Amino acid sequence: MGLVQAVVGAVGGVLGDQWKDFYTVPQGLPATAALFAAVPQGTNAGRGSNTSGSTNIITNGSKIVVPEGYGLLLMQDGAITAFVAEPGGYEWRSDDINSKSIFAGDGLVSTFITQSWERFKFGGQPGSQQAAFFVSLKELPDNRFGTQSEIYWDDGFLNTQVGAITRGTYTLKIVDPILFVKNFVPASYLQPGKVFDFTDLDNAAASQLFNEVVGSLAPAFSLYTNDPSKGNRITKIQQDSLGFAQSLSAAVEQGYHWSSDRGLAIVKTAIVSIEYDANTRELLKTVQRADALSGSRGNSNLQASVAQGIQSAGESGGAAGLMGIGMASGMMGIGGLQQPATPAAPAADDPVAKLQKAKQMLDLGLITQADYDALKAKALGL
Repeated sequence: MGLVQAVVGAVGGVLGDQWKDFYTVPQGLPATAALFAAVPQGTNAGRGSNTSGSTNIITNGSKIVVPEGYGLLLMQDGAITAFVAEPGGYEWRSDDINSKSIFAGDGLVSTFITQSWERFKFGGQPGSQQAAFFVSLKELPDNRFGTQSEIYWDDGFLNTQVGAITRGTYTLKIVDPILFVKNFVPASYLQPGKVFDFTDLDNAAASQLFNEVVGSLAPAFSLYTNDPSKGNRITKIQQDSLGFAQSLSAAVEQGYHWSSDRGLAIVKTAIVSIEYDANTRELLKTVQRADALSGSRGNSNLQASVAQGIQSAGESGGAAGLMGIGMASGMMGIGGLQQPATPAAPAADDPVAKLQKAKQMLDLGLITQADYDALKAKALGL
């Protein structure tokens, strides 16, 4: 009985595999799908039904349509035999006996008899496995990263170690499909109906990539903030998605060799949030204050502070208070705070120096003539 079944299966399989077909991308794929098998789009344009064809045989003369943004990998008995990166329609041709078809002009006798005999030896099944897989050449979005506790790195601008909790997303690109399939994709995904998706929580290979990205975040932050071309500012990271993506990709490549070993690269990042630890927040506040008090803005703030001090002294200390403020403002170069400091003031008991300061304040309108006369009399002991 087994012999009869083998013969029936062999002949029936040969008949089913004579039909040409169209293979293309399956419907309903997620945008994050990276690798999946090409599927037939219906035999005989709906005017016939071929349900006996083998799932691992592609008949000579079949068309394979490659859409924009995808590459086509052809495999024979588990080995990659060809790769196509250009979109368009292609015709399958193979010297394998299992692919021969009378509809492709391969001959009647050789097609039926030889295939039937070969399949009979394998219990009615083809003695070969052929497959076509599509590999996405697009940027694959929605790959997430995040840390549950602070990561720390040495920051060149703050000149100390800083820490933060961060989360965000990045886009992946398969830059070498052959390397990607040979070195990284598990064998369980190299069969019809399976989709390799980097965002699939049940995909152990994708989970490994997530862990490696998280492990590379601290070196990536260090690369970015210690790069002089980036201005050495961690506050610029959220505004520079491409710049940080380059730092993250470099850190991943240095640590895990994504590009050279797996054919993968990080293209863009989007940092959703950065929560700095308490020490880093205090450092950032100090830096912000220093930035606010630098340059012309700092001069304006200092002038405003001196003017407020003069007003307060005039309200509480009279001419003596004004004289003290005037001497201080003279040393700071009031009215031109951005200028270099004046030489050291003369001794405090020098009456000439006192009168010079009082005259400066009178000329600036900081004291009245009466105040000046009072200060002059006091300095001369009158």
